[in-house]
Formats: sequence, structure tokens, C-alpha cells
Amino acid sequence: MNSLKVRLLLSTLVMTVVMLPIIGLTLTNAFERQLNIAMKNELKAYSYSIFTVAEVENNHLLMPELMLENQFNISKSGLYALIATLPQDRKVSDTPSEPLWQSLSLLTLPLPSVLPSPAVGQTLISKINIEGNSHLLYSFSASFSDNGQAFDITLHLIKDQETLLMALNDFKQKLWTWLLVLMVVFIVVQIVWLLWTLKPLTLLSQELEHIEKGQKKALDANYPLELQPVTQQLNTLLATEENQRKRYRNALADLAHSLKNPLAVIQSQANISASTTEQLQLINKIIEHQLKRAQSAGQSSWHLGVEIEQVVNKLIATLAKIYHDKNLSFRVNVAPNAIFKGDEADLMEILGNILDNACKAAKHKIMINVITVDKKLTIEIADDGTGIEASQQAFILSRGGRADTYQAGHGIGLAIVNDLVSSYQGQLTIGNSAILSGAVFTLVFHSSR
Repeated sequence: MNSLKVRLLLSTLVMTVVMLPIIGLTLTNAFERQLNIAMKNELKAYSYSIFTVAEVENNHLLMPELMLENQFNISKSGLYALIATLPQDRKVSDTPSEPLWQSLSLLTLPLPSVLPSPAVGQTLISKINIEGNSHLLYSFSASFSDNGQAFDITLHLIKDQETLLMALNDFKQKLWTWLLVLMVVFIVVQIVWLLWTLKPLTLLSQELEHIEKGQKKALDANYPLELQPVTQQLNTLLATEENQRKRYRNALADLAHSLKNPLAVIQSQANISASTTEQLQLINKIIEHQLKRAQSAGQSSWHLGVEIEQVVNKLIATLAKIYHDKNLSFRVNVAPNAIFKGDEADLMEILGNILDNACKAAKHKIMINVITVDKKLTIEIADDGTGIEASQQAFILSRGGRADTYQAGHGIGLAIVNDLVSSYQGQLTIGNSAILSGAVFTLVFHSSR
């Protein structure tokens, strides 16, 4: 859920899945309501046509044999009419009414014994089942005058709802089919639109990755107006950081030069004591060590990237020539596209010192493994030498540990290596190899530093 793309996609899907069904239900209800209104208006028009031809004489209802609407004249046509007397006591719901007339279409159909009887001038609309089919019942009560006496009747019009239900089902089927198609099209369009909208962010991420790998030095793609201030500030930051690092290293080089010359003059004096010479040599080593440490790119080189395989191959080619008399065998396993996010000189210094120690300590074999898992770079360098005692492993990495305090073939330059690794917030550990039985140096760098 931390991804903008995922959030926008989920919101689009939720809106589509929720809104389109709501629209479908709303249209279905509106269509069904319009069908019912149309059917009620139709039955109302039929009631007017029946009352037009109805007559009352001597308290008898007179109706023509055939109606103008032919559906009333055909058996089981789906449209039926019945005229009955209006019960005197309409408060009793089960009071049956006396049929006075029914259309020819109703002769062979059974009707419920009790039908609703609204008050004179009132209309009731309900539903009844006839032979298992749903029918709409339209009941309207009217009063005729015969020789000054009221003659109250109720007209029942019955309409088969099969046609309405078929039309409604057909509408629902077509509506939901097209809504489903529209939903799929809408989702596809939204995904394409989303990818197109977020394309500048994807491009920015790719350019930053190229800068981290050292393949580019600045953001040079064409970005939208909203992102241009961000990219300009990033380019300014990159250029400023690069210039500061160059000025810093140049100043350090000048400092080294200015310190080494006076030291050389002092060391050339013939009348200095042995202890003074020893201290001057120590000062010279400290200057060398601290300058290398200070010149490390460290955290400032977050945007650099070095392919480890190329550096390892260069070092192996050089070391194989230096130690050709030992006939060493190098087994290298570097993960594809393994990247060290830092300065190439620092990586050469780190791996060069460790591999040089391994070559001195090894009998015949040296193994190098480089893997990248979950943004964590791990480099293992092992040899088949005599190994390092556990008591010495922590000591040679601690501050003040001297190379000559532990067996020959290891420890040369480890102080520099440890400082360089620490400047990248990495970890350097020493152990014994389970495969080659010698020492194993493990370097771990987190690329999300």
C-alpha cells in the first residue's frame, strides 16, 4: 500500500466495482417502475372504455356481448375484466362480492373468492396468482344512478405480468452485459491512463537507479512541470556534492604533500636518534592511513555504482601474476549485475587488501562469493590456509590492532579496510571457512543506507 500506483489502481477498481453495480440497480428499478406505471395507465384506459359501454336499468347491469378490445373476447388472452357488486360492509376483508359480469377471456379461469373492494371513486392495485402465474389486479369502484337510487359496483381488471417480466428480464440481461463490458473497458482504460500518468515517476526511478550504478551523472529526461523543480534540485545536489568531494580530496592531497616534504627533510638528518626515526616512520604511516580513510567516498557516494565482477577480475589477474609461483586456483561466483554503491578506488582498496592477504595465506585455493539478497550485498573471500584463531579475529579488527601482532599472511591493511567498510556503514567479520578450512572474510553492505 506504500505504492502510489497500487493505491490509484485499487481506488479505481473500488469505484468501478461499486459505482457501476449501483448504476445498474438504479436503472433496473427505474425501468421496472416505468413498466408498472405504463401498465397501470393501460389498465386505467381499459377501465374507461368498459365504463363507457356499461348501463344500469332496473338494478341490472347491461353489458355488450363483445368488447371493443379484442383481448377481452379471447379465452386466456392475458387481459381479463370482472364487474361485481360493492359489499355493504367493506370493513370485513373476507366479505365476498356478487359477480355481475365477466369478460369472455375469463370464463375458463378460476378467480379468488374474495377480491379487494375500494371505496367509490377509489382505486386499488395489487397482485394475485392465477394458475401459478403472477397477475396485476386493478380494482376501481364506481356508482351508477338508477331511478334516483345508487348502484355501486367494482370493476376488476386483471393483466398477466408475463410480458412485463419478459421485458424486464431482457432489459436486465442486456443492461448487466453492457455494464460488465463497460466495467472491463473502464478498468483497462484506467490502467492505461494510470501507467501513462505515472510514467514520469517510473522514468525518474530508472534515472536514479542509473545514477546509483554510475551510468549517469545527472537527470536529463524531459519531465512534467510538476516534477521539474524536484529534478533540478536533485541535479544541483549531485553537482554540488561532486564538486565538494573533489575540492576535499584536492585539499587532502595538498596536505599530504606539505606534510611529507618536512618529514622527509627531518628523516634525512644524520644526527637524529633511532627512537626519533621510529616515531617519524610511525607518523608517516598514520598520515598515509588517515589520508586514505579521509579520501574514501563513503556515504557521500550514494549515487555511484561499480560492477563488482570487473573489479574482482582485474585484481585476480594482477595477483595471479604476483603469486604465480604458488600456482593458486581462484573460484569466483559473482551474482549477475552485483553492484557496489560506492567509489571504485575504495572497492579496489578493500578487495585488494583482503585478496592479497588471502594469496599470502592460501596453499592452493581461494574462493570468492558475491550475492545480493533483499538489497544487501554480501562478499565472502576464503582461502585454504591455516585460518585465524578466534582470539585474534576480533583483535585485528579492533582499534589499535597491529598487523604484526598476528601471523604473517593476514592483517596487512586491515585497519584501512575496516575503516573504509565502516564509512559505508558496512560490516566486516572474520571467521573460518567450512569449505576450505582456512580464513573467511565476510563483507556486508546495505544498499538502502
